[in-house]
Amino acid sequence: MTARILVVDDEDPIRGLVTGYLREEGYVVEEAADGRAAVERFDREPPIDLAVLDVRMPRMDGIEALREIRRRSDCYVIMLTAAAEETDRVIGLSVGADDYVTKPFSPREFVARVKAVLRRRRPPGETDDPLAPPPVAPAQRFDLADAGTLEIDIDRHEVHLDGAPVELTALQFELLGVLASSPGRVFARHQLIERVWGRDFFGEERIVDVHVGNLRKALGEGAADARVVGTVRGVGYRFLPEPRRAS
Repeated sequence: MTARILVVDDEDPIRGLVTGYLREEGYVVEEAADGRAAVERFDREPPIDLAVLDVRMPRMDGIEALREIRRRSDCYVIMLTAAAEETDRVIGLSVGADDYVTKPFSPREFVARVKAVLRRRRPPGETDDPLAPPPVAPAQRFDLADAGTLEIDIDRHEVHLDGAPVELTALQFELLGVLASSPGRVFARHQLIERVWGRDFFGEERIVDVHVGNLRKALGEGAADARVVGTVRGVGYRFLPEPRRAS
C-alpha cells in the first residue's frame, strides 16, 4: 500500500521542494504550513504513515506539534532542523521523532531517509539482510530478574510488563524486538542502526542512545536499574531477560 506522508513547513519553497520529490517517488503527499494545522490533520482519516516536521514554525513549533501528534498516532516522524540547532534535534528525538534531517539538505538524501524509515514497515521476519538476527517469536515471554515477566507479541504489536500494557512508538517496538531477538547478545550502535534505521541512515550513532533512553522510560526503568535493556560501556546494548521455557 502506498504510504501517505504529511509535509509540514512554513516556508513554501522548502515544502514544495520536498513534496515534489516525494510525489515523484509515488507517495501520497499532503501539506501543512504550521504545527497547529499538522496536529488537526491527525484528527481526520485516512491515517498518516509518516510526518515531516520543521522545528521552527509559527502558531505551534515542530516540537510541540510532535508532542500532540504522539498523543494521536505512532506514525513515523522525521524532523527538519537547522544545522546549528543540536538542541532541537536532541529534544525532538526525546519527544518521539524517529529521525532528523538538517538544513540545507540534498533532496535525494532526504528521499533516501524517508525510504529507510518506511522500510521498517515490512512484515515481521522479512528482511534483505542475511546476517540479521532471527525475529522474536510472534508471542514470547521473558523472565525478569525480579521474578516479573515481559511479553512481546509481534503479531499484535503489543508489549506487556508484569501484566500491564506498555505503550511504545513504532521505532521503540522495533528496537526492542531487535534486542530481544538475541537475549544476552551485545549489539553495537552501528548494528542497531543497520537493523532499525536501515543502511541508508546518514545521521549520528548517538541517535541510538536517545531512543534506548526513551525505551527505558517507557519500560519504567533507568540505566542504573535496568531490567530489560543493559548498557555495555563503550560497545552498545543488550537484552537482559531470559526467555521463559515451556513447562
